[in-house]
Amino acid sequence: MERRVIVIIGPTCSGKTKLSLNLAGKLNSEIISADSRQIYKLLDIGTAKPSEEELAKVRHHFIDRLKPDESFNVSKYEEESLRIIDELHEKDKIPIVVGGSGLYIKALVDGIFNEVDTDEDFRQMLLAEREKFGNEYLYEKLIAVDKVSADTMLPQNWKRVIRALEVFHLTGEPIWKFHAEHKREVDIEFLQFGLNWERELLYENINNRVDKMISAGLVNEVKSVLVSGFSSELNSLNTVGYKEIIAYLDEEFDLERAVELIKRNTRRYAKRQMTWFRKDDRIKWFKINHEEDLEKIAESIIKDIA
Repeated sequence: MERRVIVIIGPTCSGKTKLSLNLAGKLNSEIISADSRQIYKLLDIGTAKPSEEELAKVRHHFIDRLKPDESFNVSKYEEESLRIIDELHEKDKIPIVVGGSGLYIKALVDGIFNEVDTDEDFRQMLLAEREKFGNEYLYEKLIAVDKVSADTMLPQNWKRVIRALEVFHLTGEPIWKFHAEHKREVDIEFLQFGLNWERELLYENINNRVDKMISAGLVNEVKSVLVSGFSSELNSLNTVGYKEIIAYLDEEFDLERAVELIKRNTRRYAKRQMTWFRKDDRIKWFKINHEEDLEKIAESIIKDIA
């Protein structure tokens, strides 16, 4: 059997979950999530996690794996995903990877370097500078030593900025050089398919989903997580949907404003996702105007891999 993997990508609210479930059912396969937030337990509504019924119907990997205060990184994701892919291939199944976390997809498809060590003292110094001067200060420092890498990031991606500064501090070389030189040999063919909505339709999907999240109890979900003893400062909660509700609970603004911000920030996130994915010309894009189109898209993908 050929070692192939189907990769379903696209912005948030584009129908990736529904399409992947359709494909998994038709191909009798399993789904590998490439969502950096659905891996956390308790974060269900705000991450648009598959329902219990959907999870029971098709086996999912990297869903509900960790508590909100447990750590995970892209290198672990790459390593564990490749192991799962091997196991599925041994069962003559075509794995289906689905998600919108661009870095997770890139790590799996192309590999990600992890050879450069860390310098905890230097990192703590940068964290102190961020606390005192803000994200822009660190970003300007990176521009000064590695503008090429800085151009691929945003100031709010402060963890990536710190890592790039750390690599330059330790090696004297920009982090992009290590990415460029990293080679990983795997005999796997990754077939990438993307869902491309008209912007106005996608934004309508986003607004509708946020309204449904609020109706489904997102505020109570956030309250429950915090009451359970988890800090509002956790990285897992520093994501769209959760950070705005936390600010609402801290009485920074009312619920109506929180909902407006979630919608706005989700739209911005979707735009960044598409900017990332459009750089990869290996992705076959499907134009989509209605959820009903997903059935035809599934059939087209199955024909492509036949």
